[in-house]
Amino acid sequence: MNRIEKKFKELGQARKKAFIAFITAGYPSLQTTFRLVKEFSKIGVDIIELGVPFSDPMADGAVIQEASQAALKKGVNLGQILDLVKRLRKEVDTPICLMTYYNPIFCFGEEKFVRRASSAGVDGVIIPDLPLEEAKGFMKSMRDFHLDTILFVAPTTTPRRIKAIAAAARGFIYYVSLTGVTGQRKNLPLGLLARLKQIKKITAKPVCVGFGISSSRQLRQIYKVGDGAIIGSAIVKQIKKNLNNKNLVKNVARFVADLKDV
Repeated sequence: MNRIEKKFKELGQARKKAFIAFITAGYPSLQTTFRLVKEFSKIGVDIIELGVPFSDPMADGAVIQEASQAALKKGVNLGQILDLVKRLRKEVDTPICLMTYYNPIFCFGEEKFVRRASSAGVDGVIIPDLPLEEAKGFMKSMRDFHLDTILFVAPTTTPRRIKAIAAAARGFIYYVSLTGVTGQRKNLPLGLLARLKQIKKITAKPVCVGFGISSSRQLRQIYKVGDGAIIGSAIVKQIKKNLNNKNLVKNVARFVADLKDV
């Protein structure tokens, strides 16, 4: 049982939902990311998702794209992020996932990546542009090293395909709330909760909702049906807001704590 499975088991027993926080690794610096992850762990964030900066993102909105570009300009790469996780594991036991596109893994080398991720203490990997049909070899390597491959379900995914994805997914299923990119929205998409209910009838695996989630009100709505929610752009926006503030980590952690405690 890895950290993600253990976390959902604990949450289930306590009848609680997973609060998952996303930040772009290396924005504004790797050291700040290190401090943010430590602080998120202290305030009880259930799972931390580190975005691997990439030049050609297909799922990220303007806020995360800007953060990724800033990190890339500083030379932040996958190897450095794996080293960061390894350092964090000396102080943090919170489940950590990497959200990355496939290109950085391909360039790094699949086998090398899986081995390094495992030894560093990564728990799961989310890859928006790697479809199930092309992921089987990678997923087998991940399973061999007790790492979770977290797969996406979208509003357009058919029931038959949801079954296939649910059978293969490990850790949790990432439900994309809308047909679009990440970014803050005032309201949840119409029919979201009904769609979640349909998915929950198909699989017993945890289903967490991401894309466009940015407020306590939205979290409370999702928690009625889903097993958790991912908030990213709203947190990254707070980081940007505090770039010139010496209390950046403290201020961002307070923002996250206020959202988490709904």
